[in-house]
Amino acid sequence: MKTVLITGANKGIGFETARQLAQLDYFVYLGSRNKENGLEAIKNLNDQGITNVALVVIDVADIVSVRQAREELENKQHSLDILINNAGIAGEQPQDFATGDVDNLRKIFDVNFFGVIQTTYEFLPLLKKSGQPAIINVSSELGSLAVHTATERNPNRAKYHSYGSSKTALNGFTAMLANELADEGISVNSVTPGYTSTDLNQFQGAKTVEEGAKPIVKLATQLLPAGIARFFKDGGEVPW
Repeated sequence: MKTVLITGANKGIGFETARQLAQLDYFVYLGSRNKENGLEAIKNLNDQGITNVALVVIDVADIVSVRQAREELENKQHSLDILINNAGIAGEQPQDFATGDVDNLRKIFDVNFFGVIQTTYEFLPLLKKSGQPAIINVSSELGSLAVHTATERNPNRAKYHSYGSSKTALNGFTAMLANELADEGISVNSVTPGYTSTDLNQFQGAKTVEEGAKPIVKLATQLLPAGIARFFKDGGEVPW
């Protein structure tokens, strides 16, 4: 049975991704910053008859927490097959760069960018022990430079500039890490769930969490080769 760690999996898209992968016979570790919330998520899955899941307490913005989570998993598993870096925050509004709050920007990057990096670094040794390791970074189309530089102007893009820039940085990390780990056989890619209704956007999204989890689950089960990173969405790819 393949093993998966999903950060930010106690609710929203992370929880639904965990549920769908567990139903496909993966053993899923649900990463949760809060232990009580994580235990509630595990109970929810158990009540649905899903038992191939376990909790890992991890705050991706806290390196001590990340290291403790890695040590915990090392005591339970010889290897890790898939790391899904899903945990993220939208940040406070407004997010205009011309008049924006730098402290807000730092908080967003601490979770969405640096949190992913230090989580990935810590779990790489376990991933390298897998026969087919994969790293999946949950991004957003708001991180696509091609989207932001398109000829037609979309005023809705401006609402999440700080959030979007953190995802642009994440995409850069994805592409460069894929090149770095190519010879070690570790697949690294980005994926966007699309505009999904979660508390990240005050439940304003057009997609359900079941729909939002779909491209993440598909990527996790595709076993893509290592090498050049790609940026996936439901039904295709997103230009970087």
